[in-house]
Amino acid sequence: MNAVPPATPLRRAPVQRRSAERLTRILDACAALLDEVGYDDLSTRAVAQRAGVPIGSVYRFFGNKRQMADALAQRNLERWSERVTERLAASGGADWRAVMDAVLDEYLAMKRTAPGFSLVDFGNQIPVGSRQAEPNTRVADRLAALLSGYLDRAVDDDLRRTFLVAVETADTLIHLAFRMDPEGDEKIIAEMRALLRAYLERALEEPRAEG
Repeated sequence: MNAVPPATPLRRAPVQRRSAERLTRILDACAALLDEVGYDDLSTRAVAQRAGVPIGSVYRFFGNKRQMADALAQRNLERWSERVTERLAASGGADWRAVMDAVLDEYLAMKRTAPGFSLVDFGNQIPVGSRQAEPNTRVADRLAALLSGYLDRAVDDDLRRTFLVAVETADTLIHLAFRMDPEGDEKIIAEMRALLRAYLERALEEPRAEG
């Protein structure tokens, strides 16, 4: 199973601190406007105005609003990965069950609080309204890399496949939970946790027992 390549790169990567700060303001403005007006009514001009930058600064990094949304999705993935890593570092020697709770808890926290997250997620909703498989593969690969040490497992096709099945399952059930309740139906989320634990217990522990 080949790793999915990273999301579409910027037209020009920021080099100086001032440029990096401008990019941050642009993405922050994009996220806020997504919540306010939605993807269809989002425009690069409105983002430039909200960010307080010339329109040319937006086009310096992005050719269109789709590329902005892609970049926001990639930033969401990076921030989620950082949050999971920090939580695991603070928890010490957590087993895989605690690890997966941390993964889900941090995702749900971003789903509920991060501007623009409910629309673009990690890219799964781009174009908004569609649900694409590639971002889930990217998330599964990231999880395999992040958690292999906690699982005492090498990152191989079997581990990537295990996480891909888990991510696809979680994605579908979280989508259902937030369709039923804007804050996420807690009973559906609890069922999802139980289902994932049962699957991962078989997928992660049985091969080790046989070895």
